[in-house]
Amino acid sequence: MEENTKNMLAGRPYRPGTPELHQISRLAHRLCRDYNLLADTDKEERKAIINRLFPDHQEGIYLQGPINVDYGRFTTLGKNFYANFNLTILDTCPVKIGDNVMCGPNVNILTPLHPLLPSQRNSRVLEDGTVGDYEYGAPITIGDNCWLAGNVTICAGVTIGNRCVIGAGAVVTRDVPDNSLVVGVPGRVIRKITKEDRLKNWPY
Repeated sequence: MEENTKNMLAGRPYRPGTPELHQISRLAHRLCRDYNLLADTDKEERKAIINRLFPDHQEGIYLQGPINVDYGRFTTLGKNFYANFNLTILDTCPVKIGDNVMCGPNVNILTPLHPLLPSQRNSRVLEDGTVGDYEYGAPITIGDNCWLAGNVTICAGVTIGNRCVIGAGAVVTRDVPDNSLVVGVPGRVIRKITKEDRLKNWPY
């Protein structure tokens, strides 16, 4: 692994346009395209693509598709991970998703960051004479037994604890403790999830 890629995964400034990163991302983008062309009934073909796109995953993965993934190999998926339509994972830093995590449609898991100042953010002629920029990021961790409802965005550097529910449309910008219900923009914890939330008419 090149030093630039190590810098990316560690959250240090890195150049996104290196040959190594291009090779990894282009493969991931092709695999996403191929996956998105398949039907639910193409189970073996879908499984083969998931195995290549996410080498570090447990059993029971279901991705409705379409999916959009930056690298894939820097994401860890726990067992029984479920994602509805339009999952996006930008894993310039490691993404770790626990067991039994459910995602509604249009969920975004985004590790990249950019400087606030345009003088640092914009592309320029770099020290080797090429035109490009530097970026950085921060990892995301999602614990076990979480539900991310539709149109949720998880921002760089966030850790979500176990057994949390993130309400529809929330933008999570800070860490979330275990057993939390989060809503809003920016997302905030409105209360703990307790045994009192058990549905009385549920079959189990």
